[in-house]
Amino acid sequence: MFPKSLYLHIPFCKRRCFYCDFAITTGGENLKQQYVDVLCQEIILTVEQIPPKATLQTIFFGGGTPSLLTVQQVAQILETIATYFAIATDAEISLEANAGTVSTESLQGYRSLGVNRISLGAQAFQQELLDVCGRGHRVEDIYAAVDSIQKAGFENFSLDLISGLPHQSMADWEFSLRSAIALQPTHFSIYDLIVEEGTAFGKRYQAGDRPLPSESLTVEMYLAAHRLMTAKGYEHYEISNYAKPSYQARHNLTYWYNQPFYGMGMGATSYINRQRIDRPRKMRPYLDAIAQWKLEGIGFTAPTITPAEELMDTLMQGLRLAEGLSLNALITAFGRELCDRACECLERYRDRHWVEFVEYSEDIRIMLVSPDGWLFSNIIIADLYDNL
Repeated sequence: MFPKSLYLHIPFCKRRCFYCDFAITTGGENLKQQYVDVLCQEIILTVEQIPPKATLQTIFFGGGTPSLLTVQQVAQILETIATYFAIATDAEISLEANAGTVSTESLQGYRSLGVNRISLGAQAFQQELLDVCGRGHRVEDIYAAVDSIQKAGFENFSLDLISGLPHQSMADWEFSLRSAIALQPTHFSIYDLIVEEGTAFGKRYQAGDRPLPSESLTVEMYLAAHRLMTAKGYEHYEISNYAKPSYQARHNLTYWYNQPFYGMGMGATSYINRQRIDRPRKMRPYLDAIAQWKLEGIGFTAPTITPAEELMDTLMQGLRLAEGLSLNALITAFGRELCDRACECLERYRDRHWVEFVEYSEDIRIMLVSPDGWLFSNIIIADLYDNL
């Protein structure tokens, strides 16, 4: 299978949020243009090394804060892509944005280039929680950004929210959910806070300051989101994602179906020819790596993953989806022996009502029971990992 999706990492941020462990930089305008030039060079070098054999169906500008790029810089990237790739006329072209970094004018500019989906980081609707997280925007900036998104003519936009924040109560969480729903996005990504080692939160909590909600409260937050979102017509189609009918995130489905994709830019990962290839997570090593590639003609490489590893990845990603996985498709791709081992492991969770095997005509779909099975997905995935 040939890649039909392209991820572009735009690492620039005004500041680093206290929970963030992404590959980002707070570099200035000159560095942004240098980075765009080098990213375009990577696009060209990639095509020379691996000529594209399929039309791109999705393009995703992730970050970082891609909305810190000018319209002209996004145009430069998209023009480079269009020169070397075929792009479907109905391709989903997404751009992540933070509140406070967009205007109606900039969004109209992105839309004129073909960007047709905006993913907006809101995270919370209480100023004190935004401040606790180190976010660079205010609550009123969320409303202003959504107003600009709608005025610019975007029909498809997503909002990000985070549960389990320090000092966050259930009342806070339900207020954020209801406030976000009132803005009528077509899609939501709702994440439970993970405290990563090395982040500001990680260092702070290691020092003993732990004002985090209890595990039981975060479970209640997850269930509250499921209840409120589905009641308003959003399909809970993936562990952390909800969508109005026909508005699922097509690019992210590439990951959840474990399909190959191009990943370019600082810290990006690509999955091509059964190789998961990471780029350097720091700016200077990334820039130097592309310069060396151009000079010596040797690009990024990685070991080829084994069938067992590929099956594990497929299960880990596919079980995140409400639709689950086709057993027939798994057997065709990986053989009966490996699939039998996986099914034997998953059978253990049937009686707990975390996993179900649903019979369809001449097939069986394996899925986690929503939402309870998703709450225990880490236990199930860890067991699969030990057995495969």
